[in-house]
Amino acid sequence: MRVSKMLLILIFITIFFTNMGCDKIFTADTITIGEINTYSKLTSFTIPYRNGWQLALEEINNSGGVMGRKLKVLSRDDAGKPGNAVTIAEELIRKNKVVLIMGSFYSHVGLALTDFAKHNQVLYVAAEPLSDALVWSKGNRYTFRLRPSTYMQAAMLAEEAAKHPAKRWATIAPNYAYGKDAVKAFKKVLLSKRPDIQFVAEQWPALSQINAGAEIQALSEAKPEAVYNVTFAGDLAKFVREGKLRGFFKNIYVASLLTGEPEYLDPLKNEAPEGWLVTGYPWYDIERPQHLRFVKNYKEKFNDYPRMGSLVGYNVMMAVAKMLQKANSTQTEEMVNAMEGLEFDSPIGPITFRKIDHQSTMGAYVGRVALAKGKGIMINWKYADGKDYLPGDAEVKQMRPRE
Repeated sequence: MRVSKMLLILIFITIFFTNMGCDKIFTADTITIGEINTYSKLTSFTIPYRNGWQLALEEINNSGGVMGRKLKVLSRDDAGKPGNAVTIAEELIRKNKVVLIMGSFYSHVGLALTDFAKHNQVLYVAAEPLSDALVWSKGNRYTFRLRPSTYMQAAMLAEEAAKHPAKRWATIAPNYAYGKDAVKAFKKVLLSKRPDIQFVAEQWPALSQINAGAEIQALSEAKPEAVYNVTFAGDLAKFVREGKLRGFFKNIYVASLLTGEPEYLDPLKNEAPEGWLVTGYPWYDIERPQHLRFVKNYKEKFNDYPRMGSLVGYNVMMAVAKMLQKANSTQTEEMVNAMEGLEFDSPIGPITFRKIDHQSTMGAYVGRVALAKGKGIMINWKYADGKDYLPGDAEVKQMRPRE
């Protein structure tokens, strides 16, 4: 009878401390992480992204895991809907007891999870959402972002675009948070370098519903010398094809956000827009040893080459593992403290999560589009280090709410 009582007491204590989250007292075999993304849409990005974090997860666990525990990921599809993402996050936290949430693609979904993280005091490591608000006007203690933000990538393009003599610019961007941020940032940086520039037209097609013919016609009527493009995926393909058909790009200089990423460049094949200034990912041309190893391992595991999503997925998983190692805990506040100022070496170079705004310094590649063997590639590219395209502390303090 005494043995039974002791056993019951031990069971009670174990359940109590587990519910209290005291992982240092009673450790399970695994650390469970929640992951949310739009796998049923934009598969050209999200499937390679999933491959990336799965590769990283395998490498981490094969190396012994973190704190002597293997990492486990519970992955869910939000269908591109903010409400779905929040419901899933709630279930992962309350029911599945994940220690944090990572992932997401669309900016409006990322912003919904940012708000969820704030009000539920849950760590959220955003992988892909590019909206500036995520770490600035809507930023909070519990939200961090890996990918270079809209402002950062727009600033990288604007720096190069300012060297072109064109004075009359037009813009085309999807009509939601990411597109609006992208145009605002590009204008700000370009005008700071070239006050003589005029923006003569703006087009705002609905996301994934572009009427490319009408957009091209409206841009043509403004007689621009240069165009800043923010469309991507299917909208980009329609814009490129319609513009070529109408001869619109013949004498137009184009700066285009994300277009050099394989996800968006590869489907265009021999229709790739030669000469465009783009941000992207020339995976085939990066000689850094860590990157060569990443490409080799990726190809061996998936029998395919990496896309930008692959790199983002790999980096976000590695960042989470590095944070857990630093925190030596799965307690939220200790994980947040560890994320602030976290440094790790990625396939493309060192990355730091800034303490002041929780934005990482992951950079991007800026170059020109060319055709090679009937396929678009990036040439004359350079790596733009993210830390060189972020606002200073004083400006961040003005944009970011006090907590």
